[in-house]
Amino acid sequence: MWQTLRSEWHPQGLEIVTVALDTAGTEAVRPWIVAANPDHPSLIDQAHLLDELLGVVNVPSGVWIDEGGMIVRPPEPAYPRRPTFFRRHDAARQDQVAGELSPQQRRAREVRAEVSKIRIEPEAYIAALRSWVANGAASRYALAPDEVTRRSHARPPAVAEAAASFELGQYLHRAGHADAAVPWFRAAHRLQPDNWTYKRQAWTFVDQGQGPNDVYDGDWLSDVRTIGAENYYPPLDL
Repeated sequence: MWQTLRSEWHPQGLEIVTVALDTAGTEAVRPWIVAANPDHPSLIDQAHLLDELLGVVNVPSGVWIDEGGMIVRPPEPAYPRRPTFFRRHDAARQDQVAGELSPQQRRAREVRAEVSKIRIEPEAYIAALRSWVANGAASRYALAPDEVTRRSHARPPAVAEAAASFELGQYLHRAGHADAAVPWFRAAHRLQPDNWTYKRQAWTFVDQGQGPNDVYDGDWLSDVRTIGAENYYPPLDL
């Protein structure tokens, strides 16, 4: 998705840098990068430094940085197009065949049903990005520094403590102490419950499908249903 846009806009001065946030490191992410075969820089942030420094709480998020190194749009949902897995889910068909499915298949259908309800706005986002590429600072989508600061939000003590807890959890997990990492990951979840990068990283360590488990209180499907799939990403503020 991003490679197509990079090929189109790179001659106009746009560089796209993709960053995978994954404590598991290179081997967990490499297959995806190899499959995409991108021309643009594709990085792996094993320590989740990007989300800590910029305030990323879910993926995919986009940050716009101008030629002078200034952020002109802080993190926001960034879909370049509508993925096929966001297509409308046929609930009636799900009910019809539910009895024929294994528990794993049934859960997969339930996940797809919730995913189809998630609000994404790729057309609006790409239109804004196109305007910035064409017009630079004159684009109405390039924000002034005070507006960037306002949208970036302050870091209250609980969020700072969540970041420290998550970092400790990562350190212990990388050092081979997975069990000792769990209380710190749980603390990060409790202190900043709307941070999906914290949740999804920890859930993935116990279940690649981020399903129900005996280690953490939540799982992807249950937590999305609790907040409502339509609230999984905030609306774009364009």
